[in-house]
Amino acid sequence: MHFAKVAVVGVGLIGGSFALALKAARACGEVVGVGRGAANLKLALEQGVVDTIGADIGDADLVLVATPVAQYPRVLAALAPRLKASAIVTDGGSTKRDVIAAARAALGAKIAQFVPAHPIAGAERSGASAASAELFRNKRVVLTPLPENPAAAVQAVEAAWQACGARVSRMEAAEHDAVLAAVSHLPHLLAYALVHEVAGRADSAQLFGFAAGGFRDFTRIASSHPEMWRDICVANRDRLLDELDRYLAKLQAVRPLVENGDGAALEKLFAEARAARQRWLAGEYE
Repeated sequence: MHFAKVAVVGVGLIGGSFALALKAARACGEVVGVGRGAANLKLALEQGVVDTIGADIGDADLVLVATPVAQYPRVLAALAPRLKASAIVTDGGSTKRDVIAAARAALGAKIAQFVPAHPIAGAERSGASAASAELFRNKRVVLTPLPENPAAAVQAVEAAWQACGARVSRMEAAEHDAVLAAVSHLPHLLAYALVHEVAGRADSAQLFGFAAGGFRDFTRIASSHPEMWRDICVANRDRLLDELDRYLAKLQAVRPLVENGDGAALEKLFAEARAARQRWLAGEYE
């Protein structure tokens, strides 16, 4: 599959990496970058992430929307009148039910041209400078196709992500949002909350001064893009609240083990958690 012209709306970590990966695979011709930040677009052009900026995208064969999800209604509404009939639009949004609703409202009769997707390959860095052609290699990308999508459009989007080195799966949008709330959205919320709580203490300088690898590893994702994660948490708040309640219930169950000094029960919990994580790292759940 080769796309003569690709447009990337939001040339950050995801959008920029998509452009670089397609170029590396020789799966595209010209890449045009569109976005809010002039400095970031200039950097993307200088680094060869995109070939042109601010150009007309009406003749693009493939359009990737990779902005924070709260921008989708505005972005898709602007795209709608400019899309040629054969163009395919996909996205990199971390939530899908709200994205699909925005697409239906903005694209109207052109909704069949929109194939929702989510590359599960983020990092705590952002902007065009963080883009890498290798970001998606062996990472999972989830498609949540619409009933209106022609099979050829879904296959084209799948082929584009496969050209980036990704492993493509398919899910219903509601299932996607529930799964990602548990294993992505909740961990980010916890990391931000922990750092914010420590930073708000009177002795925060001392606490950060003595923080080491464990704190660094647990809170790494608190360096992620605040706007992006604000939008994700708001968009998927019903599923996120479900997971937050589950986690709070688990903490309430663990608290008496600590309070009572129940070493045996704590060790059993830790061992079971460690074994589950080792199975995950070994690829048993792929």
